Amino acid sequence: MEFQLNEEQVMLKRMVHEVAEKEFRPKVTEWETKAEFMPREYFKKLSSLGLLGLSVPVEYGGQGRTAFEVILAIEELARVSILCALPVFESGVGPVRVIEQFGTEDQKRKYIPPVCQGESWCAVGMTEPEAGSALTDLSTRAVLNGNYYVVNGTKCFITGGGEADIYVTYVRLSEQKGAKGIGGLIIEKGAAGFSFGKQEQFMGWRGVPSCDLIFEDCRVPKENLVVREGDFRRLMTAFDLERCGNATMCLGIAQGALEQAIDYSQQRKQWGKDICEFQAVQFMLADALIKVEAARLLIYRATVNAATGLPSPLEANLAKCFANQMVRDVTALVLQIHGGYGYSKDYPVERMLRDGWGWGIAGGSIEIQKTTIASQLLNRRFDQRK
Repeated sequence: MEFQLNEEQVMLKRMVHEVAEKEFRPKVTEWETKAEFMPREYFKKLSSLGLLGLSVPVEYGGQGRTAFEVILAIEELARVSILCALPVFESGVGPVRVIEQFGTEDQKRKYIPPVCQGESWCAVGMTEPEAGSALTDLSTRAVLNGNYYVVNGTKCFITGGGEADIYVTYVRLSEQKGAKGIGGLIIEKGAAGFSFGKQEQFMGWRGVPSCDLIFEDCRVPKENLVVREGDFRRLMTAFDLERCGNATMCLGIAQGALEQAIDYSQQRKQWGKDICEFQAVQFMLADALIKVEAARLLIYRATVNAATGLPSPLEANLAKCFANQMVRDVTALVLQIHGGYGYSKDYPVERMLRDGWGWGIAGGSIEIQKTTIASQLLNRRFDQRK
């Protein structure tokens, strides 16, 4: 078991760190204040550095690296802002990987290269008003009619909603209840019968587009079926990789917050000395570091073991569950170290706390993750309906 990065990984981490500091940090406050998403020109910048589709095979426009390299890049970008990390997340461990793992050759060649080139953005459509944690209750229906699926239903809280160009959308392909009738379609922005709701206003994630996807007799070519009916388990296995990305967003935010606390505690003075001289502050810094490093090890294990494939569900769930709580704890500690300044928008800490909180809701709440972990630990399925 190796605990050191190899030379290429060190170089990648250093390069992304420098880009995050020079290209993105100067813009973060503006994007946050205006609540606007990162302009598409920055997608091109990320693409030119090979950061979009980092783990996608070379024949589809990617770099052919492992999921671990994607995680390293997300971590460095999320230190500065989740906005600049999001395109790397979606193209490296998100819905693009569903197309790459399960799609047809035509789908891969049509949809993946534009994402890697920064010309397209791929999002995932899962959550519905009555199907969040209970995802198998989803009701968005796709009925095959000749050469098209006719889709009706609504998705909500869709990250990238309204801005993304293609949506890997979970739909019910038959009247079979539960997971058996669920599959996945690739639905393009602009398709007839496909519209968007209003942009959500969240406590955090300002500038991250999110809205309802509304399907009213939306016609989708039948060749856009990416996961067949009954293969819901395959979709969820792919989602375990996305959970590692979710956990890494938390890690990056927490690492960035800890760095802020380290600097601030050695600059801020009370009673004539740096506040890091006080034992209470030392304890908070130590607690923050312990939590960050523990999360890092869980995330790194899950993604290294996944190599170029998909992670162990248990390892992915452990990493996400711990990191989701960790970022809440660490950003709270860091805000407390900053005192009144931490509560002020003049410092980035309050944004980090708000941004960090949301990841324990997205992609499966902390509580549902614990139920899943217990199920995997005991090798028993717990039916929440009974």
